[in-house]
Amino acid sequence: MAHIDIIIGSTLGAAEYVAEHLAQQLQANHHDTILHYHANLETLKANQSPNAIWLVVSSTHGAGQVPDNLQPFSEQLAKQAPQQTTLRYAVVALGDRNYDTFCAAGRLLDQLLEQSGAQKIGERLEIDVTAHDIPEDAADEWFSKWHTLLN
Repeated sequence: MAHIDIIIGSTLGAAEYVAEHLAQQLQANHHDTILHYHANLETLKANQSPNAIWLVVSSTHGAGQVPDNLQPFSEQLAKQAPQQTTLRYAVVALGDRNYDTFCAAGRLLDQLLEQSGAQKIGERLEIDVTAHDIPEDAADEWFSKWHTLLN
């Protein structure tokens, strides 16, 4: 099955919980996963297989910023603009729809990966944490369709 690097951007822990939950779902479906709490672009690229898949799970911090633990990774993506034409990816974004910066970090990361030539697998999931007491439930609904696209 597939090897999936799960790249996590979390401030208060919700994105981390969703990422860990998705890792369990992927493993139950016989996929290999690695969680990256402090992702580094150079390390990910150095260890990247020809059929690499990145699953980015990020909340939005402050006024639409990428969380502090993922800020260096997003800056590397923006500055280096690596060509990632063999990379496949998906984004799960968490936010609060009451703010005009709803899911801004996930949208930015999605845009940076798309600009690098990476191929998106399915649609970006945007979870409104005010509408879902348990964000993992929204992730489960998305996952049920998304994981079928991995083959």
